[in-house]
Amino acid sequence: MKLEEIKKSYYKELEGVANDGELNDLRIKYTGKSGLITDALKLIKDIEPSERKAYGESVNKLKVEIEDSLGAKHEEFVNKAIEAEVAGTKRVDLTVPLAMRTGSLHPITIVQKRIIDIFASMGFTVEDGNEVETEYNNFEAVNVPKDHPARDMQDTFWLDNGEVLKTQTSAGQNRIMRKYGAPLKAIFPGRCFRNEELDASHENTFFQLEGMMIDKNISISNLIYFMKNMLSQVFGKEMNVRLRPGFFPFTEPSFELDASCPFCGGKGCKTCKQSGWIELCPCGMIHPNVLRNGGIDPEEYQGFAFGLGFTRFAMMTFEIDDIRVLNSGKLKELTQAEIK
Repeated sequence: MKLEEIKKSYYKELEGVANDGELNDLRIKYTGKSGLITDALKLIKDIEPSERKAYGESVNKLKVEIEDSLGAKHEEFVNKAIEAEVAGTKRVDLTVPLAMRTGSLHPITIVQKRIIDIFASMGFTVEDGNEVETEYNNFEAVNVPKDHPARDMQDTFWLDNGEVLKTQTSAGQNRIMRKYGAPLKAIFPGRCFRNEELDASHENTFFQLEGMMIDKNISISNLIYFMKNMLSQVFGKEMNVRLRPGFFPFTEPSFELDASCPFCGGKGCKTCKQSGWIELCPCGMIHPNVLRNGGIDPEEYQGFAFGLGFTRFAMMTFEIDDIRVLNSGKLKELTQAEIK
């Protein structure tokens, strides 16, 4: 077939092509490895030597022309497909304001901000607590030596360098005493870690606040005053408190502080397990060994320390019955307005 015949045949067939599939078949027929253009090039050996150059240029020119027209036809199909898709798509008015839903603070953050503001109003300095602590600060400095049985109660995350993820906010006591000396009033909130078996009341990551007051002539009555004042402001009502004997290596004497149940007024409910009281925090007078480790003379100064669980406060405040919700990332359950 002569080049002019190939050209006429190609354009006639191109007019009847309806889609990309048919277009690809046409490309193979004319410019493929076994196509008509390839066959025409193979005939160059039969052309007179003086005419081979002109013939070869003519074949290549026709090949380029066909390839260009195939590309143009493909673009035509693409544009028609886009136009059809746009025509069938519901138009969006970008000028219409969207119904944006604003975010909310995490329940623990709400409780933390509230309690920190209360203690700050009572003159307490707010310090950041380290999440990675030395073994000394986490244990020895707060009167828990290596062989102390209290270590068995805290399954600890150890790092390769011998440091630990702090198991309690008490780990900051020594650092704070070394920084400020006596007298001091400070709180230091933070995140704590323990290798716990997860269930509705146990998590491996939780939030606490440690507080200390050290000065001359400090007694248990000072501890009761500040805790009662804080709780009354948190719950917006007068709160009664009581102390029960307890044991903590870093305080002597040590207590468990209970507060009258804010939900039933002491009558008994499911939150307080019908007792009328809610166990809130460990506390006590700072052990003389802890004061000495912090560079403070226990003969001249006394102090009290306490620990609050932000996680527990958040669960009480928002009536959350499963601690795992707080670290779940489930926005529906953590959104402030939707917490029951």
